[in-house]
Amino acid sequence: MSVRRDLAHSKILVWFRRDLRLHDHAALAQACAQAQAVYPYFVFDTDILNALPRQDRRVEFIQASLVELDHLIQHHAAHPHAGLLVGHGPAVSQVVAAAQRLGVQAVYANHDDEPAALRRDQQVLGQLADLGISFHSFKDHVLFERSEVLTQTGQPFAVFTPYKNAWLKRFEPRDASPHELPDGPLPFAPRPEGWPASVPTLAELGFESTNLRDLAIHAGPTGARMAWEDFKPRMRHYRETRDFPSVKGPSYLSVHLRFGTLSIRSLVREAHAAQAQHDEGASTWLSELIWRDFYHQILHHHPRVVKRAFKPAYDAIQWEKGKAAEVSFQRWCEGQTGYPLVDAAMRQLNQTGYMHNRLRMVTASFLVKDLGIDWRWGEAYFATHLNDFDLAANNGGWQWASSSGCDAQPYFRIFNPINQSEKFDPEGKFIRRYVPELNGLPTSALHAPWLAKPIDLQHAGLRLGHDYPEPMVDHAQAREKTLLRYAVVKSKAVG
Repeated sequence: MSVRRDLAHSKILVWFRRDLRLHDHAALAQACAQAQAVYPYFVFDTDILNALPRQDRRVEFIQASLVELDHLIQHHAAHPHAGLLVGHGPAVSQVVAAAQRLGVQAVYANHDDEPAALRRDQQVLGQLADLGISFHSFKDHVLFERSEVLTQTGQPFAVFTPYKNAWLKRFEPRDASPHELPDGPLPFAPRPEGWPASVPTLAELGFESTNLRDLAIHAGPTGARMAWEDFKPRMRHYRETRDFPSVKGPSYLSVHLRFGTLSIRSLVREAHAAQAQHDEGASTWLSELIWRDFYHQILHHHPRVVKRAFKPAYDAIQWEKGKAAEVSFQRWCEGQTGYPLVDAAMRQLNQTGYMHNRLRMVTASFLVKDLGIDWRWGEAYFATHLNDFDLAANNGGWQWASSSGCDAQPYFRIFNPINQSEKFDPEGKFIRRYVPELNGLPTSALHAPWLAKPIDLQHAGLRLGHDYPEPMVDHAQAREKTLLRYAVVKSKAVG
């Protein structure tokens, strides 16, 4: 992909954010083509970090990715003393101070369309402008963004299938061409005297190690490449394996897409090429990548969804409140609902920071439509615990499950957690892994232990209500209550 050449500066600071790689990096490619000296920079934003627990896998993933990024910069730099510059503090003041100290003429970064990020970038732009320093950002995190895919009347899409069709109609292979870096050593500038010569450790950032390594989650571009090479031969089977949590069906690339340790363009190139060869697995997986673009353009055009329902009428729903709701929510969080598949999924999230996509829908449906709890509670819990947390996708998924979002499931579609368990974990392998107290039960009793024969409970040494909880709610009764709860928007929700 060609670079713009309408700007020319002697020094540019490239602000890395959710794009922790060198290859196919839009802002970096532009800077390297236009500047004599490029300062690669990352800031650990305390406005974000201070709200996180001291053990956070995402912080550890970022820190490890930055260590590799620093090594890559040193390896590819023309100057022997080049390296990644790292700040630690409020992003706005840190970036502005770094740009001023380094004497750059411009700061380059890639787009981040989350509302808080846009406000941050606007502040950076204004303060840099006061110093005579320009700020430029580029599309990088998605393939098509903002208003690049619109309806024939020029409006943003609110339904996925026509969006996908328009996306595919617009797509040409050159849209996924990489942003190539110049041949030879790159113009990374040396670290200024007095600047730390390495990436700060977790301890220096005020954080502690997690179980990230034990989970075999490999950070950085190397980890992304390993994950991609593992998934590539499995992609052809994606359609038939993706819904079964005990099967290695997903790509496990979401955390790498979230932090940009690999390029979305490279994945789209591979998936689209395979789809052209009638690979149904690749076609299904490409649809998932398009969903990602879809949710990002929804967030861009409708930033209100961060706090409110995409469909305004759904804000009138009366959710459960008070102590009872808080207790129910806590049991859901801890994987103690009495529904084994729901509990296994929540325990997977708590133990690993990952949850299978099918189970994200099941657990969300259970919280909202079995327990009657506001989807925003669940969205916030996922935001804290998911390694791959992405505001656009997480918000879109929760609003889909609660029927309040764009292209959401109808309000009357309520996942039956027992049926979901029997269909997608038929042998109970996933349940047995994360709810080991049920291991002694026969598979036929595993999906609804409260219906197990007394002899089976006895042989398993299982006392319901003691070793494993009784179900919090009766699903059939909860369903009827949910239909009444949603009656306030019934006429507008149909379809």
